[in-house]
Amino acid sequence: MLFPRGKDHNYKHKWTEENLCLSLSLSTCIFFFSILYTYKHTPHSQLSPTFLLPIREREGLDRETEDMPTSLQLHRINHPNPTAAATSTAAILNCHKQYQTQTIWRVPPSVSIPDDASLYHAHAAGPQQCCSALVQEVAAPISAVWSVVRRFDNPQAYKHFVKTCHVIKGDGDVGTLREVHVVSGLPAEYSIERLEILDDERHVISFTIVGGEHRLNNYRSVTSLHQSGSGTLVVESYVVDVPPGNTKDETCVFIDTIVRCNLQSLAQIAENMVKNQNSLQ
Repeated sequence: MLFPRGKDHNYKHKWTEENLCLSLSLSTCIFFFSILYTYKHTPHSQLSPTFLLPIREREGLDRETEDMPTSLQLHRINHPNPTAAATSTAAILNCHKQYQTQTIWRVPPSVSIPDDASLYHAHAAGPQQCCSALVQEVAAPISAVWSVVRRFDNPQAYKHFVKTCHVIKGDGDVGTLREVHVVSGLPAEYSIERLEILDDERHVISFTIVGGEHRLNNYRSVTSLHQSGSGTLVVESYVVDVPPGNTKDETCVFIDTIVRCNLQSLAQIAENMVKNQNSLQ
């Protein structure tokens, strides 16, 4: 036999099984010797990439992997341009690093808001971003306040720093884009804003700034309305990149001032609406 058994092996196998094993071993040796002979006497350029496979496996390979990439294609896929590979790797690492350094900002306890409001005002903020939240009491029912806030196409109704607004894409649903031009005197000219949330049941609206000429990069705002006795409590929070040359405190002071003015204007407009309606009754 080609591989003699040791003393510890038993000999209880049948003679026919031993002959079968011997025959298979001899056949295997002959097969491999024929492969070696073919490989030695045939120019490598004429050899098929699958000549080492048994015929049945080669046929299966032809049938089942007909569209698989060749070794050259795999080489190109696995070994892309070094510069592109380095750029892609750097982008992945930077994205992973940014994800690791982000923290979830929540409204501080010093700002009194309803429990359910905290669900809408949590922001993922990076190290070069700042967040804030402001609250405004409005002596008007939610329906009156929401009728003003939900108009994504008409922010100038209560935002006095907005000069004009035009919807450039969409019909008022989530994903709608608007172009907002601001009054002179602000460090901006216009912004492109996208509607992210419009929940008429929970009274929540959110938008992000996605383009334009301004300094509020990656700005995201969330405004929610909550019942407060016979009136309404408005909560508005935001997250934004800190512009180069400014601190987080400076950025928050500037944006807080604008948001506070907007909320005070909203309260005045909604309360006047209710007074006018009551006077007509």
